[in-house]
Amino acid sequence: MAIKHNQQIPNNHFRKQWQTRVRTHFDQPGRKLRRRDARITKAAAVAPRPVDKLRPVVRCPTIKYNRRVRAGRGFTLEELKAAKIAPAFARTIGISVDHRRVNHSVPTFTANVERLQAYSSKLILFPRKVGKPKKGDSSAEDLAAAAQTVITSTFPIAPYADAVTERKITAEEKNAPSKYRELRTARSNHRQAGKRAKRQAEKADAEAAAKK
Repeated sequence: MAIKHNQQIPNNHFRKQWQTRVRTHFDQPGRKLRRRDARITKAAAVAPRPVDKLRPVVRCPTIKYNRRVRAGRGFTLEELKAAKIAPAFARTIGISVDHRRVNHSVPTFTANVERLQAYSSKLILFPRKVGKPKKGDSSAEDLAAAAQTVITSTFPIAPYADAVTERKITAEEKNAPSKYRELRTARSNHRQAGKRAKRQAEKADAEAAAKK
């Protein structure tokens, strides 16, 4: 762009001094050490509680990845109700809760309920006041044997055994009629059913009128 007179310099991107704004990441070794120290500090602060929370098993979104399972954000209210755990109480014993999640699969629902029950069977509850245990608190022997654990290691999320496996298409399947064409025909018949019935009725009326 040529400038003829004493005009304002165009506010373009050629003078933004990007060299001074480039961010490097040469501090990764130091950050790695700080993250490790932070994990150790957090574990010591919450001891003897676990360092992480129990999370549900969910399917990955979209058709491309839904054969895989991963850790979800939290358990649904229905799953907690089936496991007989109150949502407010669940948050205090290391169970993550997600009131927005909805159950659409019975196997996933059953697996998460069993996961909650297994966690409850191994849970050691300390009394809120030392020396004043209440109903539901663990015994003195269990309290003495308590040790800090990592929930992801104690309750790992393993892939399902009934995962889909690929195979070759057989000759029988190749020669079989197209299921796509079958579905399209059924859809077309369903959509045109009213028009065809009306046309057939009009034709029958016309034939009846012609005979009179």
